[in-house]
Amino acid sequence: MVPLMTDFQFDQQAYLRRIGIEDSGQVEVNLDSLRRLLRHQIYAIPFENFDICLGRTIDLDPNHQFDKLVRHRRGGYCFEVNGLMLNALQSFGFEARPLLARVHGEDFIGGRDHQLTLVSLDHQQWIVDAGFGRDTPHCPLPLQLDKPISCNKQNLKFADGAHLGTLMQVENAGRWTTLYSFDDTYAGPADIKYSNHYTSTHPDSHFVQRRVAALPIEGGVVTLSDQKLTIRKNGEQTEIHLPDNQQYLQLLEQHLGIDLQVDYSQLKPLVED
Repeated sequence: MVPLMTDFQFDQQAYLRRIGIEDSGQVEVNLDSLRRLLRHQIYAIPFENFDICLGRTIDLDPNHQFDKLVRHRRGGYCFEVNGLMLNALQSFGFEARPLLARVHGEDFIGGRDHQLTLVSLDHQQWIVDAGFGRDTPHCPLPLQLDKPISCNKQNLKFADGAHLGTLMQVENAGRWTTLYSFDDTYAGPADIKYSNHYTSTHPDSHFVQRRVAALPIEGGVVTLSDQKLTIRKNGEQTEIHLPDNQQYLQLLEQHLGIDLQVDYSQLKPLVED
């Protein structure tokens, strides 16, 4: 059994400062606050997997998670950033719980290895996801089938996925592509622990094989895939090849706000194609 955490106290003010909300006052349980918290978090806390690249364990203890992402100003991948989002929402009084999803690729459907959040608010269920890399939705999404949602220049919708549950889809060049599928099955601490362990340790996991990061910016997004840094802004795209030395880490901090405070030699070698 996974022990219940009884000594964790969510520091609301430290969290709000971390995500750039200074005029905190009292966060009310309403849609405006939900939108504000999500948008501020995804713009402040990068999606990244560098602890895996350093051979470290991804510790989901909420105290460790809060120290890493808030006090030490790091980022994390879905189990970390959405774990923090969930703890924040629950602390502020939202009715929220975690879900697990299957990521879809062009030629595969993964296991239940992506964490997101289901929020019940105003007699409506909302999907809140602060950790899906470049395609992270910037808005809480009302969980209604076949109703396109425009969010930060993305067109998104939920569709019936039969035995896969509900499909989260994005429109690209007039074609709807599935990002992931999920259902409302209970996802407890043990389920999340199992999924996180596979995703952060199994040799077939994308997060074990690659260095990845993403951070929205005004008018676009900055993404990292191994040694290729891509800046998309206002319809233009710039690619930067990161060198295989300490400057890699300097550029990582400059463009994505990720300060690892390590020597470049401590990163695992890249997996060859």
